Amino acid sequence: MDLRIILLALFMAGCSASAKVERAQVNAPFDGERFYNYDPRPERSRWDVWKWRFSSNKAEWPEWVDSTPQKIPNGRVDGLSVTFINHSTFLIQTDGLNILTDPFFSYRASPFTWAGPKRVRDAGVRMEDLPPVDVILISHNHYEHMDKPALEKLHGLFPDAAVYTGLGNVPDIRETGFKNVTEMDWWEETEFKGLKITFVPARHFSARTLWDRNMTLWGGFVLTGSSGNIYFAGDTAKGSHDKMIADKFGSFELALIPIGAYEPRWFMKYSHVNPEESVQIHQEINSKFSIGGHFGTVQLTDEGIDEPAADLVKAREAAGLAESEFIVPEFGATYVVR
Repeated sequence: MDLRIILLALFMAGCSASAKVERAQVNAPFDGERFYNYDPRPERSRWDVWKWRFSSNKAEWPEWVDSTPQKIPNGRVDGLSVTFINHSTFLIQTDGLNILTDPFFSYRASPFTWAGPKRVRDAGVRMEDLPPVDVILISHNHYEHMDKPALEKLHGLFPDAAVYTGLGNVPDIRETGFKNVTEMDWWEETEFKGLKITFVPARHFSARTLWDRNMTLWGGFVLTGSSGNIYFAGDTAKGSHDKMIADKFGSFELALIPIGAYEPRWFMKYSHVNPEESVQIHQEINSKFSIGGHFGTVQLTDEGIDEPAADLVKAREAAGLAESEFIVPEFGATYVVR
């Protein structure tokens, strides 16, 4: 069962709306109730969901991919290393800190335990094998990015971790047990033990029910420390925010950019980049080294499990990039950046 089934199910299910954002001034486009992208994103109707459900050419994914979870080589790193765990979950190790992005460890990316997109492989690193986690970044509230059962377990392991997320997401995260939760507006900056954290725009949307669409803020993160700038894009489509990020930060030592969940384009192009656009982001933000994410874990859209990797290779070659400039990571693999 894929994302279309969940969307259709939610049209028929009753759920409560999220808490409202209460700030006198907000940088992100906001009408007092809902947030908007810098670039208009057409709203998808019930008819659009039905059209996608019944007229698309969905590739068949394997039921399960056997894999062996890996170990993190070092508990702490002074330079910069990154481990791809799965989907949008990376462990960034820099300046002696361990930063976990969008931790997804549940079996399903769904409001239901019995239905919804299910994982086809184990996480590349078991949760219990993680080194001490200092910071957790939550880009937005979709189920495979804000995985509340996983957050509850992480709280049991790392109760003092600091969590950073977009405006309006604090109540959901505090329900998982974390107390040190900071909500951030686009372009807002804060600091954790010398590491600067900036919440930056993305072109996407938020929703956990049918009634809370865009009531909480989505985005990406830029981390700035002794190793330079690190970009975690979260979920995004191509947009004018890419140049804004490039203009503000200049260049990046490392960029973690989504490459999956992009077909069919008529439905997905305003929410998710395809690999060609991922390469464009890599170039536009002046990334020295980029790693693809958001692929190969749960089938959310129509492309095959191997298509993001194959399409990234084609896009990389068409752009004249070396293989080492933008890679498709191995699950559980650790990459030493500097």
